Amino acid sequence: MCFLVNHLNVFFFSGSYFCYDNPAALQTQVIQDLNLNTAKFMQLYAWYSWPNVVLCFFGGFLLDRVFGIRLGTIIFSLFVCVGQVIFAAGAWYDLFWLMELGRFVFGIGGESLAVAQNTYAVNWFKGKELNLVFGLQLSMARLGSTVNMNIMGWVYNKVAVVVGSPGPTTLGASLMIAAVTCLFSLVCALVLGVLDKRAERILHKEEGKTGEVIKLTDVKDFPLTLWLVFIICVGYYVAIFPFIGLGQVFFIEKFNFSPAEARAVNSIVYIISAPASPVLGFVVDKTGRNVVWVMMAVVATLAAHMMLAFTFWNPWIAMSLLGVSYSLLACALWPMVAFMVPEHQLGTAYGFMQSIQNLGLALIAMAAGAILDSRGYLVLEVFFCACICTFAAHVLVIMIIILGCLCEHRCFGCLRWSGCYSYRAKRRPIKQTQGDFARLAPMSAFGLRNRYLSRLGAQLPDHCSTHLSSLAYRSVLK
Repeated sequence: MCFLVNHLNVFFFSGSYFCYDNPAALQTQVIQDLNLNTAKFMQLYAWYSWPNVVLCFFGGFLLDRVFGIRLGTIIFSLFVCVGQVIFAAGAWYDLFWLMELGRFVFGIGGESLAVAQNTYAVNWFKGKELNLVFGLQLSMARLGSTVNMNIMGWVYNKVAVVVGSPGPTTLGASLMIAAVTCLFSLVCALVLGVLDKRAERILHKEEGKTGEVIKLTDVKDFPLTLWLVFIICVGYYVAIFPFIGLGQVFFIEKFNFSPAEARAVNSIVYIISAPASPVLGFVVDKTGRNVVWVMMAVVATLAAHMMLAFTFWNPWIAMSLLGVSYSLLACALWPMVAFMVPEHQLGTAYGFMQSIQNLGLALIAMAAGAILDSRGYLVLEVFFCACICTFAAHVLVIMIIILGCLCEHRCFGCLRWSGCYSYRAKRRPIKQTQGDFARLAPMSAFGLRNRYLSRLGAQLPDHCSTHLSSLAYRSVLK
């Protein structure tokens, strides 16, 4: 069943990823058909991110405390479907405000759905296999993004032939066709909910829970290392997604690529990520050292942006490096949260991480559009390099390593520090009882004989009960 659950878990988010980058795949068409500038175009990404500055956090809280993982996943999948339909209708009728509303509704479900996917993964898969599962999730999600980047232009051209000419109607019909992938994701979420409910009933998963529930006030008790991971997430992803959203025209203008070539090189990050993510997740599983892998990914990403900004080398080199580093960071960074908080706080922790990430993406999306309109792509690339350095993601990683090295437990590569939740749970002192000490004492021959007779059901005299102290509670007899 775990095999089927894993596949449904990676599939139910692919529709959201496919439609998230619809504007990037149709950047030229959206700007021309709707008569927009770049700053206005990037508002489509900002409106996706704005609701998630708050709603991702509350989405995780709702998963943990109100809806539950199954119902919450279905509700968020519905938001994704409805949002994409509204977005397509806005393009169809040339109403940009309706397109923004559609992206807003789509965003409400999209990022909260990512929180649900992460929570499902942690609930079903434990230990070292978790990095591999996160890699598989990213692989399938990025496969959806890759198909979007390379097929939406073709879909637009085919629809234009049927309609008779390019324009808002053609754009809206193309986006409506893309909504089919969101419907597929909704079906996967429904089936996954049924299987999870069945597993809970058969395996009695509720019996293993501690009974603890998340409270909003628990956020203040998140460890420092978790907050550093949140900031690393922001500093890294703001240099990835806004760039891909604007990358198609960049490759056309700087490297004289055709639109088809520009779409291909712009999607190479996702193409590499699809097969590389599970492989890199497996490597991280086997080697540990999540922090070191994150450090390597951040440095490689900075090198890729510097190549794009200051050289005319074939952009396939830089974009391939960007794809590998992006996959590596996702496989190593996101599972780190599971090592730092108890299971009942996972949905809220992942939600808070998504919220902070979306705040950065919303602000950077607007800034990137304005910079591109006024300064051009060179300054924009310098800006992305500065984002990585300013947020000092690699410095923050080093700080986490230092925190790990200074604590009593030095296995910082696996994140089992004294500040780590799983490590703190193992280090809690166990109160020894008189029965515990009795179990440690050697048994006499007379005690062994009485124990044997007791297990056979023989009645022992009362004066022999003192010799049964070595049984240390009747649980030994059960």
